[in-house]
Amino acid sequence: MSSGAEILAILRERGFVQQINDEAGLSGLLGRGPVTFYCGFDPTASSLHVGSMVPLVAMGHLARAGHRPIAVLGGGTTMIGDPSGKTELRQMLTRETIAANARAIEPQVRRFLGDAGDRALLVDNADWLLPLNYIEFLRDIGRHFSVNRMLAAEAYKLRLEKGLSFIEFNYQILQAYDFLTLKRRHGCLLQIGGDDQWGNILAGADLIRRLDQAEAFALTFPLITTAAGAKMGKTAAGAVWLAADRTSPFDFYQYFVNVDDRDVGRFLKLLTFLPMNEIEKLAALQGAELRVAKQALAFAATEIVHGKEAAESAQQAAQAAFGGGGAGELVPTFEATVGVKIVDLLAAAGLAASKSAARRLVEQGGVKVGDRKISSVEDMLKAEDVGSDGVLLHAGKKHLKRIVLKG
Repeated sequence: MSSGAEILAILRERGFVQQINDEAGLSGLLGRGPVTFYCGFDPTASSLHVGSMVPLVAMGHLARAGHRPIAVLGGGTTMIGDPSGKTELRQMLTRETIAANARAIEPQVRRFLGDAGDRALLVDNADWLLPLNYIEFLRDIGRHFSVNRMLAAEAYKLRLEKGLSFIEFNYQILQAYDFLTLKRRHGCLLQIGGDDQWGNILAGADLIRRLDQAEAFALTFPLITTAAGAKMGKTAAGAVWLAADRTSPFDFYQYFVNVDDRDVGRFLKLLTFLPMNEIEKLAALQGAELRVAKQALAFAATEIVHGKEAAESAQQAAQAAFGGGGAGELVPTFEATVGVKIVDLLAAAGLAASKSAARRLVEQGGVKVGDRKISSVEDMLKAEDVGSDGVLLHAGKKHLKRIVLKG
């Protein structure tokens, strides 16, 4: 097992460390033997997205160093809604929807924690939050929280401008109670998460100190944006999901092939398990050779999320579609009918986030059906466009689908 200083050095070198509440104490704890740590994922959708890879890969590094991961799927906290980073109240989901989302997310999380084997735990905080007696909870737990301190937290400051609901105000207390419960049930002494969770994590560490007279630790990651300042994992067609039925392995692979040159080295460190000496060589490539680094990033990220076979298929499809060798059957296919407007087809096939976005793509001259450039928003798909193997519908230089006729 690596020493505590070594594992923190690995995380820092790869860009994971933003804040630690007691670095010397955490280093000592990690160096004394296996540490149980946790990270939470609220199942607000039926899939996690690319941004979720940052905490998941960090969990993977800690697991590889011999520590014990707990992933909390927040069936209880999702019923409240985390106000962190949000300007408006989150949509309220039913218990049934939350439970279905959690079931869909669980295998995605397990892919990153495979190195921990049976040591890895996935738990649902609904198990201990939903049965709580509200009055007893307020008396036993709520009395340890200062309203003034909570209102000073960044998570609440942003919401105060537009209105903070009482239900959301409870979120920090519930997350802190998660930390206390995991400490008591599983000996968990470290919580990790994005830097927007800093106040919530510290609240949990403080609650453990007050009630159990024990030291607990917080480690947060920087909130990742692209070099252009956009949220990581956002494209013209929407979010990049980890679920194959929401973002195909091909489109997932293409997202990483098409990242900004300035992001390649950083994403290799944060989103893959490639060794640092290999990453440094790839990140040092310049000009046209940088595409090799992007392909390595795309393959490694796709392999983690979808498996080696899917990564190889996506790579082969990309080489066929963009290398001049024809699309073959590897490029994701969408069925359409002759006469459909191209702008409608772009939106339906997931190449544009909306019809208005599709119209802008056409007006900017970025759409082709095969070799035919689409010059009008009224243009339609023609029978002669589509051969026996289908036709490639291009949205810009980097995004495409193979269109085949229905029936």
